[in-house]
Amino acid sequence: MTDSLPTVISRNPADPADVLLRIPAPGAFTAVDTVERARAAQPGWLLAGAAARSAALGAVAAAVEAAADELAALAVREVGKPLAEARAEVARTAAIWRYYAQAPFEPTGAVHETAAGPGLLLTRRRPHGVAGLITPWNFPFAIPTWKAAPALATGNTVVLKPAPEATACAQRLGEIVQRALPEAVFTVLPGGATEGNALVSAADVVSFTGSTPVGRAVARAATARGIPVQAEMGGLNAALVLPDADIEQAAAHIAAAVSGYAGQKCTATSRVIAVGAALDPLREALSEALRAVPVGDPADPATVCGPLIHEYARDQVGEACRGLSVLAGGTVPDRSGWYTAPTLVEKVSPGHRLLREEVFGPVASLLAAEDLAHAIRITNSVPYGLVTSVHTADLNTALSGLDLLDTGMIRLNAPSTGVDFHLPFGGSKASSHGPREQGRAALDFYTSSRTYTLAPAGPAA
Repeated sequence: MTDSLPTVISRNPADPADVLLRIPAPGAFTAVDTVERARAAQPGWLLAGAAARSAALGAVAAAVEAAADELAALAVREVGKPLAEARAEVARTAAIWRYYAQAPFEPTGAVHETAAGPGLLLTRRRPHGVAGLITPWNFPFAIPTWKAAPALATGNTVVLKPAPEATACAQRLGEIVQRALPEAVFTVLPGGATEGNALVSAADVVSFTGSTPVGRAVARAATARGIPVQAEMGGLNAALVLPDADIEQAAAHIAAAVSGYAGQKCTATSRVIAVGAALDPLREALSEALRAVPVGDPADPATVCGPLIHEYARDQVGEACRGLSVLAGGTVPDRSGWYTAPTLVEKVSPGHRLLREEVFGPVASLLAAEDLAHAIRITNSVPYGLVTSVHTADLNTALSGLDLLDTGMIRLNAPSTGVDFHLPFGGSKASSHGPREQGRAALDFYTSSRTYTLAPAGPAA
């Protein structure tokens, strides 16, 4: 077996000449060795006790808050995240560490009576060992955190393999975390597919966020080893707008969900389904809202739509929209960096790429539905099922249709984007594999349940 060592390069998408990082990838053997060092550190981390783990995670939260300005600026520079969103992500990152800092004191099991005779039955949840985390570039602090914090809280050690495009952010987060934890309890493993594959082959539990093809491959490899795995993958999310909705408010919410961070979120809206008489007013309001979105330098606090992560991503958006009827956008700003204007298209034929694949850019298709039932069929017709937003003034109408939507999350009169870290996160079909992330669901995922039978040592009296 030959271990190739390519280079990990991270560039500023707003200024591609600005190279943040250029390092050799460590390779598969180093990845496996990193897991083994984490495995050796895991028993000590668990036996340190709940108070030690809680204090460590709380210290990380405080350190993230203290470095908030620096971290936000780094996210702006490395992944092109608009400054307002970068600041919000850092604040959420600190909040997640603080939320899970209380988890070590949560009950880990229950006591039950035996069916007959003396003794006790106990259930107890225990950590798996080494958690291998593979994370994307679009939330370089929050996604590693909402995977690592519950894994650490429950007594696992962590090896984090970030996307190459977010390596500098991951390394800076790693420095902060490592100052609060014992050696080898949290390790950042830079690299690409080679290191990711090696991590999946060696870890005791795997959590992945990224594209659907890679996520499915990760799930297959982990399942073949018989280890727990979760994979959060793509989305082709719809916004349903009923005729009784506040059209201006719906347009504002949808425009934000299409264009925020250049549409580079798995929860971004990419299909807008106007029901009945909502079509004409929504077409006008949404087109106007998208044209008004501030596009530009992500370091500008007013920017909503910054650059895409790399040139290929920008070109994919243009290719997907070619030949379609464009209502707004469809242009590339004349400036350095990988930008494209927020785009709304209509008259998209069934089977078109935009209605089958996640393009991961600031583009949405406007579709018409005869009624709510038709809108639900359109929503459910794609391979993905992550999140749907529904815009209506009639709660009874919404409730009658919500359970028919084949998506893991439904947001009423709100953008499709947005995550509540204390509740389960995940989708259906090609959007997710395995148990949910975040909230208490994460504590269950990073532990396994054991049943103990305690019988008297001597003969019964």
